[in-house]
Amino acid sequence: MALADQQRGLIATAADRGFDQQVERTKTFAAIPSTRGAEWPAQDFMAGELRARGYVVDDWQIDLSDLQGLPDVGVISHDFSRARTVVGTLQPQVESGRSIILQGHCDVVPAGPAQMWKSPAFQPVVRDGWLYGRGAADMKGGTLAALHAVDAIREAGFRLRGRLHFQSVIEEESTGIGALSALQRGYRADCALLPEPTGQRFGDVCLGVIWFRLRVAGEPTHVSDAGEGFNAIKAAMEMVRALEGLEQSWNERAAGHPIYGEVLHPLNFNPGIIHGGDWASSVPAWCDVDCRIGLLPDWSVDACQREIIACVDAAASKMPFLANNPPEIVWSGYLSHGYVMRDDPAVRRVLEEAHQAATGRPLARRIATSLNDARFYDRHFGIPAFCYGPVGERIHGFNERLNLDSLRETTKAIAYFVADWCGIEPTN
Repeated sequence: MALADQQRGLIATAADRGFDQQVERTKTFAAIPSTRGAEWPAQDFMAGELRARGYVVDDWQIDLSDLQGLPDVGVISHDFSRARTVVGTLQPQVESGRSIILQGHCDVVPAGPAQMWKSPAFQPVVRDGWLYGRGAADMKGGTLAALHAVDAIREAGFRLRGRLHFQSVIEEESTGIGALSALQRGYRADCALLPEPTGQRFGDVCLGVIWFRLRVAGEPTHVSDAGEGFNAIKAAMEMVRALEGLEQSWNERAAGHPIYGEVLHPLNFNPGIIHGGDWASSVPAWCDVDCRIGLLPDWSVDACQREIIACVDAAASKMPFLANNPPEIVWSGYLSHGYVMRDDPAVRRVLEEAHQAATGRPLARRIATSLNDARFYDRHFGIPAFCYGPVGERIHGFNERLNLDSLRETTKAIAYFVADWCGIEPTN
């Protein structure tokens, strides 16, 4: 049953009343530099927020051995000793409504050179209606919007009739294992909403992604006799050019896709990290390049891996040294399919009505050219899952920022969605 205007009005008033505190808590959350391998203080923060609100909190250490054999498990090669997932549950005494998962990720990408930021990346500041800081948009602002959306429902005098799991995960930016660990733990619901910064659009589709490390060998010699050696860095550049050719080929194939055919160049290859050599006056004997490439949601990860290997092998075969010392490809993170959300008219209808009520605008679709955790829920575990969140800009870049007007509207929209989806009843 759709929400009544009076119910929405009470929820909106509660959301507005708590919005200043919400912004302050978002600043506190975004000030935690929760980069890969260092997410535990952010998880401490989220566990504390959930416990303070009366959620039953499950806070566990992720054991990689528990995840073996699950779909799209990425490759972990960094320190994972403090990796945790945090889930808070609100369980009605009598469950008479639909259940929901609200999930945000607390991990953020590195900030890069500090001098390129107008203000320090992990000292969030509000300027001209925007909250600046690493992770403010992607996606700590959305995570707390979802948390405060549930607050608004409760503070308006209602309780949910359906079960709610509020999940704070890690590894969204590199493997997705945090979300997968919650599924392995047994958390399920009738739908999942991820408040990623979609610009208040309905994100029901995303690409797959593969991460790999290209390891190229060389033959060292003094630079004065460079012709007698083999330069691994220069050779790695040739491998990158070959992979750019694969990227072009894949985008030509994508032009006929029923969804991504309307997107210009949806599949992006990125050589993102490079290390190589030992001495400026020595021809380098090694070069490692960490790469990312996107793939269409219906493409096979295994098949794409084989194409990557074939591309590098073909390029290497043209160089006598590499023909005898072929480059090595090491899978180094995501090995993930994309997804298109299973058709669920109820989810779409409830979100359309919630968005319209909160913003006064019709709901638009976002065709993501990146990856998100919704894929696990929908593609592999049969749970309709989508992204919907506030307006963010310069994500993964300098001066990342979150629009506060959109944050206020998004908080209300999520509150309306949760209240309508789960059902509400007066507390007293």
